Amino acid sequence: MNRTILMGRLTRDPEVKYSQGEKPMAIARYSLAVDRRGRKGDGNEQTADFINIVAFGKAGEFAEKYFRQGMRVLVSGRIQTGSYTNKDGQKIYTTDIIVDDQEFADSKNAGGGNGNSAGNQATSRPAPTSAIGDGFMNIPDGVEDDELPFN
Repeated sequence: MNRTILMGRLTRDPEVKYSQGEKPMAIARYSLAVDRRGRKGDGNEQTADFINIVAFGKAGEFAEKYFRQGMRVLVSGRIQTGSYTNKDGQKIYTTDIIVDDQEFADSKNAGGGNGNSAGNQATSRPAPTSAIGDGFMNIPDGVEDDELPFN
């Protein structure tokens, strides 16, 4: 079984490209900083892993609209490895998580870690969520049901 679940903070805004052809498809790439559990040694050890994430189709469009650097998100999917030869003739190996599901792990008011939370995004995009006292989140106006990650 190839299944992984990760929770971490976006290290940058998702980079989105669209495939060519009759029905273009969004392909979003972003990376998560995922904290390691365990002892912290002498302070020079890496305490987070930086995992590459790829979301296709509606999941890619959702990431483009709502995910921003510093946000904490929960991603589940499968690990996919690959390789290519770079321009110097060296073989480069890759490991990506291909998204099955992705969702917000914090409410909007919980903060984005580095100040680049959803509140600082461009005004042309609706805010992704707002917290309600019972732990549920409001869905912003203009979001279609098929854009939500839990459909």
